[in-house]
Amino acid sequence: MRERLPVEVWVLVAASFIIAVGFGIVAPVLPVYASSFGVGHTAVAALISAFAFVRLAFAPVSGKLVNRFGEPKIYIIGILIVAVGTAMCGFSSSYAEMLSWRALAGVGSTMFTVAALGLLIRITPAPMRGRASGMWAAGFLIGNIAGPIVGAGLVPFGLWVPFVSYGLLLCLAAFVVWFFLRRSTLVEIDRTNTEVPMSVREAVRHGAYRAALASGFANGWAVFGVRISLVPVFVIEALEHSAAVAGISMSVFAAGNAAMLFLSGRIADTRGRKPVAIAGLIISGLATVWMGFSGDLWTFMAASLVAGAGAGLLNPPQNAVVADVIGARGKGGPVLAGFQMVTDLGAIIGPMMAGVLADSFGFEASFAITGAALLLSVLFWFAAPETLPTHEEEHTAAAVAPECGALDESAEVPTGERVGGKPRHPEA
Repeated sequence: MRERLPVEVWVLVAASFIIAVGFGIVAPVLPVYASSFGVGHTAVAALISAFAFVRLAFAPVSGKLVNRFGEPKIYIIGILIVAVGTAMCGFSSSYAEMLSWRALAGVGSTMFTVAALGLLIRITPAPMRGRASGMWAAGFLIGNIAGPIVGAGLVPFGLWVPFVSYGLLLCLAAFVVWFFLRRSTLVEIDRTNTEVPMSVREAVRHGAYRAALASGFANGWAVFGVRISLVPVFVIEALEHSAAVAGISMSVFAAGNAAMLFLSGRIADTRGRKPVAIAGLIISGLATVWMGFSGDLWTFMAASLVAGAGAGLLNPPQNAVVADVIGARGKGGPVLAGFQMVTDLGAIIGPMMAGVLADSFGFEASFAITGAALLLSVLFWFAAPETLPTHEEEHTAAAVAPECGALDESAEVPTGERVGGKPRHPEA
């Protein structure tokens, strides 16, 4: 029988799409709205960086909250905090007020991110973690592509409208998660699980987790340091094209990324996490260096497409490895938070390093160093063990088996009870 992802995974994917659409609506307007308060470029950059800094600082607390109260509660509370913080940004009367609300949104962001990853790990069967991770990432990616298109149509109604729209979309995402998962036995916290939560120190002893940290840092650096902060400037100044063309080049990167996510997750679940991650890092690293030495627009577009494909190959096996290290029944809030912190750290350092290198040594040096960071992280993966389960681990289904009968009994009679938002039905 062909394996299927649990319905609950699709609920998380749908929520991630809704959240990403809202983020895409706000992202292009955020610096413009901040500039309307009469502040300089540094203050605008600080507003954007504050979100990442708060995520980094609050991540350890988020991990502890997830372990104590469970993923569903922290997920929904985190989304609602972001909704309030973002909506209030649209009604800010000063730069300082907007900065405060933006920081609050950062707190909620890291809460629901860590909770979502933890829940995804817990409800997905071990042999399907790569595919689930790829679907979840694809939901965010597609939403980020659609968001700016929607946002462009909202700006004429006022700069505050996108912020309120994002807040409403976040409330919708919270409702979707609550409504469809409220009666799901799969997402319930297993009160019989008395295992001690895995610590970050324990996880770091695992070579695969160290490899995920290294590639997460490098990927954060590359995606946010190059794709967000440097690519638009390179296209405009070095290649002498318009800002619209710069936006198209970023979409080309996203297209390459989206094209590989599903394939990457499936291969990672069948052939292993390690070879797919190594291939993704090598492709992404070499293509990033190629981007900096592009002499014309079409060559740069080709390099962007290949770099995006490499990043798409990396993400599913990287996330699956973190899940494998924690295990299906393990409590891994701090471990997930540690991985998220390292990725956020790369996202903070990346823009600064990319700018400094470009100003001091030129665009070629900036792209080359970023590509080198990706290639260096390959060394950690070569030394890491393969974590693809050789047999299906004990899963949440086994924990609820006593309530449903033996696992080898015939299919149960449909009761009409809603689980994960759909009527229960016997599995074929």
